[in-house]
Amino acid sequence: MVTYLARHGQTEWNLAGRRQGRLDSPLTALGVRQAQRNAELLRHEHIDAIYSSPLGRAQRTAGIIGDLLGVPTQVLPDLAELDHGDWSGLTSAELDAGWPRERAARALSKYTYPFPGGESYADAEVRIARALDVIDASRPLVVSHEMVGRLLVRRLAGLTVDAAMRRDHPSDVVFRVAEDGRVDRLESAG
Repeated sequence: MVTYLARHGQTEWNLAGRRQGRLDSPLTALGVRQAQRNAELLRHEHIDAIYSSPLGRAQRTAGIIGDLLGVPTQVLPDLAELDHGDWSGLTSAELDAGWPRERAARALSKYTYPFPGGESYADAEVRIARALDVIDASRPLVVSHEMVGRLLVRRLAGLTVDAAMRRDHPSDVVFRVAEDGRVDRLESAG
């Protein structure tokens, strides 16, 4: 099985520097173009199923890609972004005002640190394992979020926690993860 991973397109809150978590924000015009370019990247990859987070930004991105590829989207609730709890919707300045030193504490143990009132990467990895167990396709595309994407790559490629936590997932890149764990980066020149 080869699995493709895409992040939702850029959102209004991405531009504003607000943490979305389980909250939602609409795609920007650039976010729509990113989804369209990702669909073009996947045009010849023989995607046979699309799975999406239930959050609107991921479903919109998956829909744009699915329309171009002619593949319907299946929503998997376990692909939702990490629950940012009390930090949802806030900027870094607002976090620092309300929770002094907490961002630094989180940086020391990013994988196990739970967002106040939310979840940690370790908590979310249980859901991600469940989601991967129900994906039944030979060349699926999974459309989710940056944090969930780290966990998906970790599980599919057999990465260590440290290696996974160092990864990023821009909205204009699709990762192709081979059965042997090799990760290729698909991106357009424009």
